[in-house]
Amino acid sequence: MTWYKKYLSVYNKPYDNTDTELTESVKNNIAAMQSAEPLVSVVVIGYNEEQHLLANLWSLSDMKCKYPVEIIGVDNDSKDKTAQIFQDLNIPYYTEYQHSCGYARRCGLEHAKGKYYICIDSDTLYPEKYVEMMVNVLEKPSVVAVSSLWSYIPDKDHSWIGLKFYEFFRDVFLFLQSFKRPELSVRGLVFAYNIEYGRKERYRVEIIRGEDGSMAFDLKKYGKIKFIRNRKARAVTGYGTVGADGSFFNSFRKRAKMAFRNFFSIFTKKTEYKDEDSNLVKKP
Repeated sequence: MTWYKKYLSVYNKPYDNTDTELTESVKNNIAAMQSAEPLVSVVVIGYNEEQHLLANLWSLSDMKCKYPVEIIGVDNDSKDKTAQIFQDLNIPYYTEYQHSCGYARRCGLEHAKGKYYICIDSDTLYPEKYVEMMVNVLEKPSVVAVSSLWSYIPDKDHSWIGLKFYEFFRDVFLFLQSFKRPELSVRGLVFAYNIEYGRKERYRVEIIRGEDGSMAFDLKKYGKIKFIRNRKARAVTGYGTVGADGSFFNSFRKRAKMAFRNFFSIFTKKTEYKDEDSNLVKKP
């Protein structure tokens, strides 16, 4: 059976319809793994993620990790029951009133107690050994950050073949890009790093997207960014910006055109990036 199949029973479902026995089970499992002296801070951020958050936390509650961990949440001032889910599961959480992933991740970074920060997105499901495998790499000398890969949850609107085709070519491109420009291959939903260095650099909040790639770029001065390509560390998620493009064909065509245009540049290091005006937060 696909490892994440059971979590789909509550994924994209209203929280009010949830079985109380399930929430109690998730609550108890998470409570049992919470450490007062964590090495690892697993930080779950969410904005209006009522229909995804329980499934996400359920997957984390099945975590098998040899390192002491804490699981904390950041509610980005949601208008739904995101905060209530954190409360019902007795997960320590903080409210960030300024809206953006940058602000939410920065809030989590400020409150994390561990040595390592594991970025967790609320609409994503994580395999049981995910956290442990990320930390195994972070514990190696000279490694400052690590990123993994992700797949999309199959549904009736996306063919299995098209999905695999898209992911294969995306993964190949990210692999080639990671040698000289690892910061461009990092994605926030599968990213982890050393908290000491992360606090020195902090998350950028004046940009709309790319806060994790920017953090990775800044962290390079302290050590190496490594990538895990083992399927046991591969998360699964919804369609996000890919879904906004319509079909996988349209998404693939759009991204392939961009990748081809910049293909040869990925084989050279870059010491500076210029912000695009369209990616800057408009000042009031």
